[in-house]
Amino acid sequence: MTSRNRQNTIVAAIMLGMLLAALDQTIVSTALPTIVADLGGANHLSWVVTAYLLAETIMTALIGKFGDLFGRKKAFLASVVLFLIGSFFSGWAGSMACLIAFRAVQGLGAGGLMVTSSAVIADVVPLRERGKYQGAIGAMFGVATVVGPLLGGLFVDQLSWRWAFYVNIPLGVVVVLVAIAALPSVKSDARPRIDYLGILLIALASTGLTLVTSWGGTEYPWGSPTIIGMATGSIVLLVLFVLVERRAEEPMLPMRLFADRVFTVASVLSFVVGFAMLGGITYLPTYLQRVQGASATESGLRMLPLVVGLMATALISGNVISRTGRYKIFPVVGSLIMALGLFLLSTLDANTGFPATSGFMVVLGLGLGCCMQVPTIVVQNTSAYEDLGVATSGVSFLRTLGSSFGVAVFGTIFANRLPAVPTVPSYVDAIQTMFLIAAPIGILSFVVALFLREVPLRDATKAMASSSSGFSEPGSGDSRRELEKVVASIWRQRKGDPGPAILARSGVPLTYAQGWLLVQVYRNSVDDGDATLHELAAQTSVPAGIFEPTASDLVDGGYLTEADGHYRFTGLGTDTFTRLIGAWRVWLLDSLADWEESKDRDFTACVDEIAAELISNSQALSTGRHAGDATALTH
Repeated sequence: MTSRNRQNTIVAAIMLGMLLAALDQTIVSTALPTIVADLGGANHLSWVVTAYLLAETIMTALIGKFGDLFGRKKAFLASVVLFLIGSFFSGWAGSMACLIAFRAVQGLGAGGLMVTSSAVIADVVPLRERGKYQGAIGAMFGVATVVGPLLGGLFVDQLSWRWAFYVNIPLGVVVVLVAIAALPSVKSDARPRIDYLGILLIALASTGLTLVTSWGGTEYPWGSPTIIGMATGSIVLLVLFVLVERRAEEPMLPMRLFADRVFTVASVLSFVVGFAMLGGITYLPTYLQRVQGASATESGLRMLPLVVGLMATALISGNVISRTGRYKIFPVVGSLIMALGLFLLSTLDANTGFPATSGFMVVLGLGLGCCMQVPTIVVQNTSAYEDLGVATSGVSFLRTLGSSFGVAVFGTIFANRLPAVPTVPSYVDAIQTMFLIAAPIGILSFVVALFLREVPLRDATKAMASSSSGFSEPGSGDSRRELEKVVASIWRQRKGDPGPAILARSGVPLTYAQGWLLVQVYRNSVDDGDATLHELAAQTSVPAGIFEPTASDLVDGGYLTEADGHYRFTGLGTDTFTRLIGAWRVWLLDSLADWEESKDRDFTACVDEIAAELISNSQALSTGRHAGDATALTH
């Protein structure tokens, strides 16, 4: 298998795993009414979704550090195995309690999959090509939001609700087999300190508060000692979390970030939008099935207007933000549209027709789409390099946490309005009350958005916004990886390879092919001091003989020495390599000129490493299209 085919196989398998994890956020929504009819426990219905989201949220904070400690391949495989175990036993569950427990296991695997998938793709895809995969990943999350409810309905109608979980197993096995056979074993040199105590405290506090909102008024009276005690304990845990994060060496969510008003407002906005999004999507299928008489499949199809509206404004807002640099208007206007959509949905009754229902959903979707990506754009734009990773992951963490709270709160309101033996009128009453109470969420989002300060966008942030689909995987928590995403977006927008022009400006008297080969020799000689053309051939799937004329030119020019097929740098070669890296470094710093980080040691070291990677990545080599022309190796 050529390196290009191997890369495509790995990426396809990894994205399949990520797709499975993304689908399971929404696939159960259309199956929930049937699950409740089969297993009972209608008052615990929200926890089928909430348990998954909470577990996913916690794992996204842990898995990146585990990948650095034990290797990303092991972390990825462990995530897939957890996801498969959770999927199998969720499908096998004979009670609501069992289903909820294994949905949590599934959520742990999903959180790990989403973060490690992105990291593994970065390991196998050259930086020059990574931008197009970033766009594909975002689009895939959007597709999952559309397809999830529909697939859930199809499984319920044609097979059983259990197949909404069982379907993951054969596909997940394929992912495991490809990962074992093809993934490189990359282990970071970093030895991060994991903030176990901070993660434990926020996990317990989040679970406690979710239980309060889920059980209050259903399992226990709001004034009962259980609810009051749980609420008090959760608040104490939150206070302890803040204290621990202020002292932790590598906190999962540094408290200093909240000293920046922009980050604070963006985080609250992200939480609120997450709250409204899944809170609304989760319970609409129940109304469509129980009140309008739609089948599970039909209810999935009838959800499409909401998601199409969401995707439309997410794409439009990203492009407008990229061109104008103005972003505040979108969450301000979008929040009002979201509030209107929630209010319109509160008017649904047994006589509401399909056109009206669809129109109300479109309105909610349009509002959500205007707001979704703005918090991430704002935080990426204003964060210093040292905080880029934790700030981006912090915003996505709070969005997912908001989703879990939204599902729980909406579910509590919904369950409180249903009698022991629900009828169509009681479902109407429950859905109307739920959305009427939810409508002020849009107003809250509007008030929060008014405090959002509009900061001029970096050119790099505009590139990220233009390539965004409005959906994205959780942040990695790694500033280097987030900066690579920025560079990949910039590269994607460039027309043609800037390499020849950069080489000309450097003043290095080499052809582009010679410069490329010089960098490859350096990269392969780091460990043992020399490199062979056979090593390059193995990496690029290009015969070693193709490199020989260019290598001979470098030896004749005094840049390399050769003995028994082993090539080493001369003093001139080392100096020339340094000049090449410097020229690319200048190009990168020009592309990132408005970051104002030029004196930050970590930032400049990262830029140097990215510069070397950009020189050595070659699309032509990996495809072999120009293998017969040594002068065109990197075009």
